[in-house]
Amino acid sequence: MKRLSTKSVAFIGVFAALHGTLYLISPLFLWRNWAIYLAPIEALVLGPWAGFSAALIGSTLGRFVLPTNMWMFGIIAEPLSVLCAGFLIKGKWQPVLAIYAVMFAAYFVSPIGRGLPLWPLLDTMIAFCLVYPAAKLSKNLFGEKVKLLPASLVLVSFITVATDAFVRVFLFVPVGLYSSVFGMPTDALYIAFVSGGVDSFIEDVLVIVVSLAVGVPILLALRKILHFRQPLS
Repeated sequence: MKRLSTKSVAFIGVFAALHGTLYLISPLFLWRNWAIYLAPIEALVLGPWAGFSAALIGSTLGRFVLPTNMWMFGIIAEPLSVLCAGFLIKGKWQPVLAIYAVMFAAYFVSPIGRGLPLWPLLDTMIAFCLVYPAAKLSKNLFGEKVKLLPASLVLVSFITVATDAFVRVFLFVPVGLYSSVFGMPTDALYIAFVSGGVDSFIEDVLVIVVSLAVGVPILLALRKILHFRQPLS
């Protein structure tokens, strides 16, 4: 990453604080915390590497203040989802496809992964197919065609939340944290995987709604007030 300006460092600090705060105020029963709604905006404003840094700092500090036995999921999945979103916003689809390819390969090579139902990963498969179109349409996020901005932001937001979920699945199943860390038998893994898939579909819809209701006005305001035309990194 190129040397960051004082402005970039300040923005990273602000978004890291927002990220950590959203984690801290999220209800404990959620599959993922409210920071996932901030992730697309982090990527839009900060870009891939600065956004990754802000999400990593925020997610780590949040779990330092409020520890959980599932800490490793958040501090890996959240920054990676912002990184992927940042790449798409810069029009770079190749790194995102590579990340997905590695996780899919590991999942289907794993005997446990092949034994689990496929439908909970449906949103992830759809996101994989949308990576290239999202990268090509990302120019609408900063271009003059404002009417296409909501559609572009929805695509990026959907891929962001799907990436977050898939990284967690990757850690849980192929990496084997379900047994090595949580001591979970296969039957319990099946139940957790299916229920997590249902929660994931609900959050896909919620992230899209939040992006349209909040993300679009924020981006338009940044473009108008700060003359924001591209991510900071």
